[in-house]
Amino acid sequence: MSELPDPKSQTRDVVPFRTAMRAWFEISLRTFGGPAGQIAVMHRELVDERRWIGEQRFLHALSYCTLLPGPEAQQLAIYLGWLLNGTLGGLVAGTLFVLPGYVALMGLSAVYAAWGATTVVTAIFAGLAPAVLAIVAQAVWRIGTRALGNRFLTGIAVAAFVGLFAFNLPFPIVIAAGALAGYTAGRVRPELVTAKRSAAVVDGPVPLIADDALHGERPSWRRAIRILTFGLILWATPVVVAAIVLGQSHVFVEQGKFFSGAAVVTFGGAYAVLSYIAQRAVDVFHWLLPGEMVNGLALAETTPGPLIMVVQFVGFLGAYRNPGTLDPWVAGALGATLVVWVTFVPCFLFVFLGAPHIERLRHNERLSAALTGITAAVVGVIANLALFFSIHTLFAKTHGYSWGPIDITGPEWHTVSPRALAVTALAFVLVFRLKLGVLRVLGICAVVGAAIYLATH
Repeated sequence: MSELPDPKSQTRDVVPFRTAMRAWFEISLRTFGGPAGQIAVMHRELVDERRWIGEQRFLHALSYCTLLPGPEAQQLAIYLGWLLNGTLGGLVAGTLFVLPGYVALMGLSAVYAAWGATTVVTAIFAGLAPAVLAIVAQAVWRIGTRALGNRFLTGIAVAAFVGLFAFNLPFPIVIAAGALAGYTAGRVRPELVTAKRSAAVVDGPVPLIADDALHGERPSWRRAIRILTFGLILWATPVVVAAIVLGQSHVFVEQGKFFSGAAVVTFGGAYAVLSYIAQRAVDVFHWLLPGEMVNGLALAETTPGPLIMVVQFVGFLGAYRNPGTLDPWVAGALGATLVVWVTFVPCFLFVFLGAPHIERLRHNERLSAALTGITAAVVGVIANLALFFSIHTLFAKTHGYSWGPIDITGPEWHTVSPRALAVTALAFVLVFRLKLGVLRVLGICAVVGAAIYLATH
């Protein structure tokens, strides 16, 4: 296997750093639609168009990030940024990935605190959620056609989808089952866990980071201890400072400790932990009023960045309503920033600690087989997220249906939104027929959706 440029000094980059930074900024403006849409944007930009990352390298990194607690799409950005430009590249990629959403949600949280959910705000975002459906569908199609090279891998994806949607299985169990299936196939019939490559990938330009290349940074205990120590200090410092300056009972300390704990148990994405966060925020800490978590989730759904950014909304309102001696607006901004900090700093820590080891294990056939099984399961996970998002976007109400072990959430068909259907149809035409870029699709659908919303309200 070939070696990438040695990043030990972080002075040699696979692509010029400014070029990479500009690309990550452009990607950050398109990260709507939860992890499925965000993964789709990165895949399209880095694998298909720029040809910076090989197909299997992308899927390998995705499989690892899926195993980590926290938002897998943001962790994937950190991993890919590290591949391209070392530690600094990972820091920039991961930071830019959440920065536009942080700015947008800070403003929307302030608007909500002052005026509540206004018609203007709702109208602006009325077309974005339906547009995201087309982007997510494109992600399922593109990643699925390239990751599922045979019926066995397709079966893993289908089983993962059914397990999540129909049986409501915990996310870790679904991913572990995919890993076990891949590992077992690697022992018995290795050809089953060899994903095919599409003709487009084979015939296109060779990626700058090819599928058979190894990253030059070698794992070591010294490196791991350095990263772990520095990362833990960065993670804890704001909470410790708040406790010393404002007292251990201050809302900043409560938020810092609570969301630090939540950051390490958020396996399965934001949806898996939101009910827990909502219950504690409303019933225990009284940061939110009943029902406000849904409003925050709606704001997070329609802003760029990971869906777990909804915690910023919780942090803002909690600190705004319990400012202590601070001005409420200052407290809200600081609380939101603190919550974002303790939520996302662990993501960098997990990736930088594990990525060199995962890179060195890429030649391990048994591990690769397990990760291939995980990748196939991830396709089912993305498909489940796409369906979940579709149901909650196109219909105003949902209903639970149970038959023995089967437990699904389906739409109440009479609550379908004609506006959402129309904008979704437009988005599918723009994405699949006209093949427009993500930003253009979002812009067109936002204008059309807002116009229809304002005309009917």
